[in-house]
Amino acid sequence: MLFHSFEFIFIFLPVAFAVYFLLNKIRWITVAKGWLVISSLFFYSWWNVSYLPLIIGSMVFNYIIGKILTKWQFGLRKGILALGIAFNVGLLGYYKYSNFFLTNMNAVFTTNVPLLKLALPLAISFFTFQQIAYLVDAYRQETKQYDFLSYALFVTFFPQLIAGPIVHHKEMMPQFEQLRNKLVNYRNIATGLFVFCIGLFKKVVIADTFAIWATYGFDEAVSLTMLEGWIVSLSYTFQLYFDFSGYADMAIGIALLFNIRLPINFHSPYKATSIQDFWRRWHMTLGRFLTQYVYIPLGGNRLGKFRTYLNLFFVFLISGLWHGAGWTFVFWGFLHGMAIVIHRLWKANGYTLNRYIAWFLTFQFVNISWVFFRAQEWADAMKVLKAMFVFPEALALPTSAEAIVASLQVFPMVEYGEFATLCIAAFLVIVICAQNSMDAMMNFRPNFTASSVLMVFVAGVLLVSFLVNTNSEFLYFNF
Repeated sequence: MLFHSFEFIFIFLPVAFAVYFLLNKIRWITVAKGWLVISSLFFYSWWNVSYLPLIIGSMVFNYIIGKILTKWQFGLRKGILALGIAFNVGLLGYYKYSNFFLTNMNAVFTTNVPLLKLALPLAISFFTFQQIAYLVDAYRQETKQYDFLSYALFVTFFPQLIAGPIVHHKEMMPQFEQLRNKLVNYRNIATGLFVFCIGLFKKVVIADTFAIWATYGFDEAVSLTMLEGWIVSLSYTFQLYFDFSGYADMAIGIALLFNIRLPINFHSPYKATSIQDFWRRWHMTLGRFLTQYVYIPLGGNRLGKFRTYLNLFFVFLISGLWHGAGWTFVFWGFLHGMAIVIHRLWKANGYTLNRYIAWFLTFQFVNISWVFFRAQEWADAMKVLKAMFVFPEALALPTSAEAIVASLQVFPMVEYGEFATLCIAAFLVIVICAQNSMDAMMNFRPNFTASSVLMVFVAGVLLVSFLVNTNSEFLYFNF
C-alpha cells in the first residue's frame, strides 16, 4: 500500500488514526498499542502476505536476544550479541545476496549452479539494520526493558517501516509510552498534514515526472547525444532526491499525526560544498547507523590516519553493497569511499576551495556517481557516461543555439526535451536556494489563514495525485 494511493489516504490512514485515538480515549492503552501493531502488519502484508512470517520471526528472535542482553550481567554476552548480529546479517545475506554470489561464482569458476527462486522481502534492509542497532544498544545497556508488544511497535510502526528513517529504540519507545502522546493533538495534525502534502507533491508531481526521462535514457534508449546524456543523469539526480525525500516527508508527517516525531533524514543535500557535507545531509539516519555501528567499532579515528581512511573507505563500500546486490552499487560505494578519503587528505594538508567551485565539483561528482547507482547493468552506465563526456556520440553536440534548440525539439524522450531542460534548470535553482521541507515544518504556525491555505493545498495536491495516478513505488522500496 503506497502512501500516495487512494486506499491509504482515504481508508487505511483515517481508520488507523480514528480507532487508535478512540481506544486511547477510553483508556484501552494496551489495546490501542496492539491495534497500531496490527495495522502496521496489515500495511506491510498488503504487498505480499508471505513476507509476514519472516518479519514476525525476526522480531521474536531479536526480542529474546535483546532481553537476554539487557538482563544478563555475566560472561557470554558478547557471544550472544555476535549470534544475534550473525542471524540478522545472515538473513539479509540469504535473501538479498545469494543470487549475486551464485552469479559471480558461476562466472568465475564457469560452473552452472542454478539461482535460488527468492523474492526480496520488502523492507528487510531497514528492519534488519534497525534491529541490529537495538541489539548493540541492549548489549551496551542503553535500552530499557519493554514488553514484546512495545518492541513490535518499535519495529513495525508503519510510517517508517518500509524505507526508514532508521530509528533508535531509545528515541522511539519513550514517545510511545508518554500519556500526552495518546491524546489527539490538533497542532500536530495540521503540521503533519502540511509536511505530508509537501512529500506527496515531491513524489507524485516532481519525482515521477523526472522518472520519465531517466527511465527512457537508462532503460530504453539505444544511444544518447551529449545533451540527452546530461538530461538523463540530472533527471535521475532530481528523481532520486524528490522521491526519497518525498517519502521521508510523508513518513514524518504521518508519524506526527500519531504524535510521534521521526528523525530528519534529508537537509538540502544538493547544497553541500564537499562530499563530507553531502553525507551529513543525505539519508542522515543511514549515515548515523554506519557511523555508530560500523565506523566506530572498526576503530573510527582512534588508530591513526591510515586506519581512519581505511575505515571510512570500508564504511562506504558497505553502504554501496547495502543498497543493492550488484557491482554498480559496489562501484558507487567505492567512488564515494575514495572521494571521502581524498577530501580528508585535502583538508589535512590545509587546502581550500572557493565555495562556489566546491559546490559545483561536489554536485557534479554526486550526479555522475548516481549514474552507477541507477544503471541496471554496467553497459547502461557506460552508455550515459559516454554520451555525457567524450566518445563519438559527444560530437553530436550542436554548435549553434539554433541547433541546440533543434536537437531538443527532436529529443526522443517523449518529445519533451525543452520541458525537461527547463525543469532541470528550475529545480536546480529550487534545491539550491529554497527553504527545505523540514525548515518549512519548523516554521509552520497553524492558524485560520494557514489552515485555509493548507486545505486548498491538500485538495490541489490530492487532485493532481489522482489525476496523474502513477501508482509508482518509491525507489528505496527496492533496497
